[in-house]
Amino acid sequence: MDGKADLHLHTLYSDGALPPRDLLEQARLAGLTTISITDHDNTGGLQEAQAQGALLGIEVIPGVELSTSVNGQDIHLLGYFFDSGDRILQEYLALFRTERHHRAERIVRRLNELKIPLSFEAVISRAGGGSIGRPHIATALVEEGFIESYQEAFARYLGFGRPAYERKYQITPREAVRLLAEAGGLSFIAHPGNAIDERVLLALIKEGVDGIEVVHPSHSAERTAYYRGIAEEYFLLTSGGSDFHGGRKNDTDALGRFTISTEAVSVMRRRLR
Repeated sequence: MDGKADLHLHTLYSDGALPPRDLLEQARLAGLTTISITDHDNTGGLQEAQAQGALLGIEVIPGVELSTSVNGQDIHLLGYFFDSGDRILQEYLALFRTERHHRAERIVRRLNELKIPLSFEAVISRAGGGSIGRPHIATALVEEGFIESYQEAFARYLGFGRPAYERKYQITPREAVRLLAEAGGLSFIAHPGNAIDERVLLALIKEGVDGIEVVHPSHSAERTAYYRGIAEEYFLLTSGGSDFHGGRKNDTDALGRFTISTEAVSVMRRRLR
């Protein structure tokens, strides 16, 4: 009997709310048999997740989410099945995390200039040692009493074009695809329905991505069918998942709802071979 897979999950090693062990327990309750933790620029939760997965009978595939840029547009790629011990890959991920730290410092300075006395220490405490990002700043703004909601943080200050926005350090999709491939992995365009038009989608395919994330909470049934059609036309793999952040993004009911079959995961393995 085919099982259910969710290949887009986040832990507190990036902007998720749960440690890997607790996420695996949630995955078990949701009936998942295969998962991938795709923290931003970080594979730190993989070993703990795989150990817990072995106890619960859940396969944990190495995963990561990388930020790239096309003509100034933020494009995310998901990587799977790579060697998590690859030295060059880990050096790049360490660089990305360092740049994330610097970006967060710049954002906090901008907020301070806007007369919001948020301390950088308050942000660091929310990141808990993981890859720091705007969600941690948003959480700190809410919990320190400067704004009412997480959504307001992005709408007023942190979103693109807002007064405290700072661009993140990014590489090109071609560089990210090569980085993942040289570490033995596969690359997928993440949640294209969020902002990627057909022109950019085709450009990414030409850069050599292996697949498209067709199942995602932001995709309608029509969008999902459309991306499946594109994948078939260009002989690409398909992936999908809930983009679950442990409830941090009003996603408490997403786990177990946005899945792909484990047969689709097996197809990925066959492509690697």
